[in-house]
Amino acid sequence: MKESFIKKIYDSHQEYTKIPTKAAIISFFNELLGVLFPDFSSHRMESEKQVEQILTSLQQKMRDVLLRNIALEGETQEEVIEAFFDSLPTLYNRLEKDIEAMYAGDPAATDHSEIIRSYPGFYAIASYRLAHELALLGVKNIPRIITEHAHSKTGIDIHPNAIIGEYFCIDHGTGIVIGETTIIGKHVKIYQGVTLGALSVDKKDAKVKRHPTIEDHVVIYAGATILGGKTRIGKNSTVGGNVWLTKSIPANSRVYYKVSLHDESEDKSEMIVVKQA
Repeated sequence: MKESFIKKIYDSHQEYTKIPTKAAIISFFNELLGVLFPDFSSHRMESEKQVEQILTSLQQKMRDVLLRNIALEGETQEEVIEAFFDSLPTLYNRLEKDIEAMYAGDPAATDHSEIIRSYPGFYAIASYRLAHELALLGVKNIPRIITEHAHSKTGIDIHPNAIIGEYFCIDHGTGIVIGETTIIGKHVKIYQGVTLGALSVDKKDAKVKRHPTIEDHVVIYAGATILGGKTRIGKNSTVGGNVWLTKSIPANSRVYYKVSLHDESEDKSEMIVVKQA
């Protein structure tokens, strides 16, 4: 074995010690989620004092994680920790609204606890909301690790830098992809297999808005693909299943495939129909 190769591997392990382990990051996230929602907790809180103590303990765990994050140094770590924990009441309120949206949007949901305990959409959204707050505070790597962990568990891929409004509902969810520069308004509902993606994947476009904007009160059905940073879905619109869009549609639109049966000798093709209310 070449000494140069051994040295390269050794050096990479030394560099790794500067980065928080994935296990530590996911442990912090899951414990925090267990504090916010007892459905994720392994034990019940016995007093308000215990809640306060666990939150203090979580602040130390976050400090340990950030201490080994080479993107943050010195007093910045304490500022980030304070700002993140100060944001928890707001984050909790947003997640409660997401739960309400999923309960209202799914006839099969029996109560809020069922959504929290068993719906992959809620776990993915909770991961995104907490990771997004960390990203806004300038934390590197960690937000993406949290959302990719949720991706591996749920099949729902939400980039932590996406902007998602209140009352967000994911129904079923498997196969959903929401890209980095996506903007989603309030009261939006998305079904499984939806892609909110980019038309171009060139590295030079990394800082450009590459993903679509979805306005308020939009429903996007299973398998729909909406691409491009200039593509905007107007408010109160419905995008039907398996529709492929790379252009904007106005508010109050209904977009769907018009499927026709024909034999191979006929020169006909399926088409997309856009109707406005």
